[in-house]
Amino acid sequence: MPKPPRSIALVDANNFYCSCEQLFRPDLKRDGKIVVVLSNNDGCVVARSAEAKAIGIKMGAPWFQMTDIARKNNVIGYSSNYELYSDMSNRVMSILRDLAPAQEIYSIDESFLDLSGCHDIRERSYAMREKVARWTGLTVCVGIGPSKTLAKLANHVAKKHPRSKGVFDFNQLTPRQLDSVLGNLEVGDIWGIGRKLSEKLNALGIENALQLREADPASMRARFGVVVEKTIRELRAEECISLEEITPARKQIVSSRSFGNPVTELVDLADSIAHFVSTAGGKLRSQKSTAGILTVFIMTDRFREDRPQYHPSFSVPLPQATADTTILANYAAQALKRIFKTGYAYKKAGIILADIGQEHIVQTDLFAEPEPESSSRLMEALDAINFKYGKGTLRLANDGASTAWAMRTENKSPAYTTRLDEVPRCR
Repeated sequence: MPKPPRSIALVDANNFYCSCEQLFRPDLKRDGKIVVVLSNNDGCVVARSAEAKAIGIKMGAPWFQMTDIARKNNVIGYSSNYELYSDMSNRVMSILRDLAPAQEIYSIDESFLDLSGCHDIRERSYAMREKVARWTGLTVCVGIGPSKTLAKLANHVAKKHPRSKGVFDFNQLTPRQLDSVLGNLEVGDIWGIGRKLSEKLNALGIENALQLREADPASMRARFGVVVEKTIRELRAEECISLEEITPARKQIVSSRSFGNPVTELVDLADSIAHFVSTAGGKLRSQKSTAGILTVFIMTDRFREDRPQYHPSFSVPLPQATADTTILANYAAQALKRIFKTGYAYKKAGIILADIGQEHIVQTDLFAEPEPESSSRLMEALDAINFKYGKGTLRLANDGASTAWAMRTENKSPAYTTRLDEVPRCR
């Protein structure tokens, strides 16, 4: 008896950012308002509702250029509310975790599930949609295939074709049906095939997923690299990209931000750097890692040719790898002083943590003072308090003391699910 194919599901929340905004504002749909979500500092469109896509709003479109189309079509642009999106994502992922033997969280709104061996895959998939909708109010689509690449394509079909009712399974198709579906999917719809690569494949006469599947893996690898070869094999139902139940630790952590207004004073830059260190330090500890190198960078606005430009950075090899925010902040402050110059209007700053290793494997310095045990206990207490009472409840003294560098968020929605003073009220 032939071995049954693997069943990998890709569950994706529809128009996630916009759906989170609409979820707590039913009046938006009632009043016919179209929702888009904007990037940091309300710069460009980074998420579009279905209605926004229908009227031709492009991803990445500068918001300041959309005044007329927004007024004519009743479009409202929300500032990014990552606190809300992260919490809603955690709720969705928690629901999915209980409905599958194995899960890989791929992004804030996507999750791979291994349903291999389950005898009720179709029923389970519809149960996922129903439960997520009932418990969170969000809509998800489910794509299923014998590989992650086919699961992503199946999800694309589930979203685009109403007859699927939000669930599409490649494993349920006959060979002829499979060829027909792949032949109607553009090569650019395939996971990992970007616009430039799609153009190169089109030039070779490869315009759809079926044609790519039938291409010779060896010659395509020689021309385009191993990623395209793996994609071809995945389209042939060969498992080349495994499911990662445990997210691998990051090898580099970056925390940075563009400022709402230009910053000229060292004290304001120092405040922003302290905030970035706190954010990066928390991420470092959450993956049980330490960092051996810290880099600080500051940048002027490269688009302002009428102003002097200055884009310095400074890297500090730490005497001993650490995840202690107070130690990292001290070195970051010293590095900032080394590169700061007056007379410039800074638009962006940030820090990079590198040389990341496991917290229980640390190469000590013969001449450096060992990190006291109280250091780890202090960080544990800081993380526990912020987890229980909300991010930023306990922070460094100069983290948040200044608002000069704050992002522009002129239309940010409340943190409906994470802050008691912003919970919706029924009247």
